Amino acid sequence: MEGLEEAGGRGQKPQLSRDFINRVVAATMEAPKDGSTHWSARRLGARFGISHSTVLRIWGDHGLQPHRTRSFKFSPDPDLVEKVTDIVGLYLHPPEKAVVLCVDEKSQIQALDRTQPLLPMRPGQVERRSHDYVRHGTTTLFAALDVATGEVTGRCYARHRHEEFLRFLQRLAHVYPNQELHLVVDNYRTHKHPVVREWLEANSRIHLHFTPIGGSWMNQVETWFSILQRRAIARGVFRSVPALIAAIGRFLTGWNKNSRPFAWIKPADVILVKANRLRIPESVH
Repeated sequence: MEGLEEAGGRGQKPQLSRDFINRVVAATMEAPKDGSTHWSARRLGARFGISHSTVLRIWGDHGLQPHRTRSFKFSPDPDLVEKVTDIVGLYLHPPEKAVVLCVDEKSQIQALDRTQPLLPMRPGQVERRSHDYVRHGTTTLFAALDVATGEVTGRCYARHRHEEFLRFLQRLAHVYPNQELHLVVDNYRTHKHPVVREWLEANSRIHLHFTPIGGSWMNQVETWFSILQRRAIARGVFRSVPALIAAIGRFLTGWNKNSRPFAWIKPADVILVKANRLRIPESVH
């Protein structure tokens, strides 16, 4: 066995030259001239006279995925460092004997009813519903997530003006009567309304902490809104706004019976490194 060796030139000869492959890769990264935004494997294969499976192999070798796209957002907030440090500090090292609440509103929740009854799930058959629907109105949910316990205080209102926000603040003051409250909110204009600021000055134990511009993802109640949408709203059938509000209330009650806090793990310096890695000029429209 030690005397055996493999002679050169064995194996299948490459059918595509390196130059040809480079041209396929370069074409993939350019928009087609037919008005499309990106290439499909079959259309690119037809252009170069190769099969779509060959195109897919080339894409796989070079890590190209024209069918996928991702969104990104870099905050233009001049106080980005201060705001990120402040909010992450509340999450990781909250003030002693104080309550940290993530507050926001989920606006324009639609009470949607299907034009025909649902066909329920059964063995071998997924749930089916008609593609068209009937709108019965909307509601806005104001919610406050307790960072320490995961419990949520919520109330639905017909609108989401500063009047409703102030009423919700008053409700939070009643739910937490003798504690310092630190509320994480986004930069929606109703949160900074003069009437709201005046009320906060008269209730000095309640403090607002604003997320960076374009950084509302730092508000943990947004995660809870996503869970609410998936579990209770997206597949629901609501024949009226009161029915929608009742469904939200049932979910809220069930959540609080078994609530657990979300674990925030990233320190401020890690977030800021990613937030400042690129400076993208604003688009002009």
